[in-house]
Amino acid sequence: MQHFIEYFVVFFAILLIRYFATAGIFYAYYIKIRTTQSDRKILSPKPVQEKQVKKEMYWSVISSAIFALFGAFTYWLWLKNLTVIYINPAQYGYFYLPLSLVLIMLIHETYYYWIHRAMHHRKFFSTVHKVHHLSISSTPWTAFSFHPYESVLEALILPLILMLIPVNIYVLLFYLLFMTLSSVINHLDIEVYPAFFRNSSFGKLWIDATHHHLHHKEFKTNYGLYFTFWDKLMRTESAAEGARTQHSH
Repeated sequence: MQHFIEYFVVFFAILLIRYFATAGIFYAYYIKIRTTQSDRKILSPKPVQEKQVKKEMYWSVISSAIFALFGAFTYWLWLKNLTVIYINPAQYGYFYLPLSLVLIMLIHETYYYWIHRAMHHRKFFSTVHKVHHLSISSTPWTAFSFHPYESVLEALILPLILMLIPVNIYVLLFYLLFMTLSSVINHLDIEVYPAFFRNSSFGKLWIDATHHHLHHKEFKTNYGLYFTFWDKLMRTESAAEGARTQHSH
């Protein structure tokens, strides 16, 4: 038990440093744009109150603790050889490295889309997901602003994946960093991807700040995590997506 607590403290410290560094850098950019350019770069015209940011930080710290708990548990599973995380990149061939990344992203995407839709059901929304949607005008700090129930639901999938699908440790570390970065960018409330990317075939399948802003604005659309394909297939994509490039120029 003592070792597990030590694992938790280490993971919690790493998560907090990574999150506050990433969100802090983007928040500085967000504030700069807010104070110098009140133009179409800003997706939400409604000003953000200081108390909202403080609440987002509060919930983010709790979420980080829950994510650290699952991180410590996953590390314990790895020590007991109960995961299929591997060290040598050549073990499954170098071609498998990007393939495994795409695979875990697709599995995570599918899990998140359907869990996210379920959290919007009237029976669960107020208890599980409402905290996140208190941020109608999102900020980089909204990225981890979840009720503990939602944090648990979000954290469950990765240990399960790592018990079933071989993932190299370096791919996993990249994915963990990517998850934080992607969430912060999507909640930035400023579109940072260039128009040529957003108008490309891949760009139209990729979720950006504009896409997720519409979710916070409309509540019942755009449930995806990284990709738009589930929203397109299930017809839950926002009708406003037709004008998605208006903030990219």
